[in-house]
Amino acid sequence: MLQKNLTCAILFVDISGSTNLYESLGNTGALKLVNSCISVLSGIVGEHHGTIINTIGDEVMCSFPNAAQAVDAAIVIQKSLDSMCLNLPDKRILVNIRIGIHWGDVIKQNYDMFGDAVSVASHLVAIAKPMQIITTAPTIDALPAGSGFDARRIERTTVRGKGGEFAVYEIVWQEQDDTMTFSSVETMPVIFCRLHLKHGDTELYVDSDKPFVTLGRQKQNDLVINDVIASRQHARIESRRGKFVLIDQSTNGTYVSQESKTPLFVHSDEITLSSHGIISLGREAQPHSEEAIHFTYEYQDAGSKAKDGKLSSSG
Repeated sequence: MLQKNLTCAILFVDISGSTNLYESLGNTGALKLVNSCISVLSGIVGEHHGTIINTIGDEVMCSFPNAAQAVDAAIVIQKSLDSMCLNLPDKRILVNIRIGIHWGDVIKQNYDMFGDAVSVASHLVAIAKPMQIITTAPTIDALPAGSGFDARRIERTTVRGKGGEFAVYEIVWQEQDDTMTFSSVETMPVIFCRLHLKHGDTELYVDSDKPFVTLGRQKQNDLVINDVIASRQHARIESRRGKFVLIDQSTNGTYVSQESKTPLFVHSDEITLSSHGIISLGREAQPHSEEAIHFTYEYQDAGSKAKDGKLSSSG
């Protein structure tokens, strides 16, 4: 066996929530979606001079000659999520991608790789959240000066077999929240924001005073949906640093139509809500339907004052 010691960037990609895809789509539909994702990933990796080392189920392991190529490829992969969807006659299913990257030493044996960088990158993808790219200090240090990548330290973690903790960094790949630039003066920072939910005559807000709400059939929920299709505890919406995220916890999934676009099907996964749209539990709903939950992002920036408790609306 031919062995070679290398230093490179190892990137792991995980197709988030694939187990639930198989449950909701069946083997044929889920496999079609996963294969579509892997096909898109393969093209992006090749374009960035990377190599796919192996594919294990719904997880892909890649290597790159340098850290910048790995990070750039990861960002392009995340931005390509819309092309990794499955359009069915009655729904559009979008997957989420988790990515972990580590720059370090590996042993290349024939067509496979082993070693420290592989272990760390594998651990990172396991703890990453959907649509997140996380990495380590050695990767950040290996990026060339002026590369333009934005990274922030988010936590510390340990890897089995490695002594002590090490810092974990998130690569910020999404543009700064669109919801924070709806003001006519785009340089004005948002100083307060909230998500306005309306279902029939019921209205409530997700904000700093109430950072999360629950939706479902059970009476204990903040927003009760009397529909047999809805689960007792169907979903929750929580505030995260100026964003509002819907997390599906249901049997039948949640449909989210954002800014009048085609509804996305979310099942045992999460999605960041945009400026306005419609949420429906377990089935697709039209704007006028009784099942429809309307949401609108509202904000107040430093250049304006809310009057009579009303904020500016991004919708």
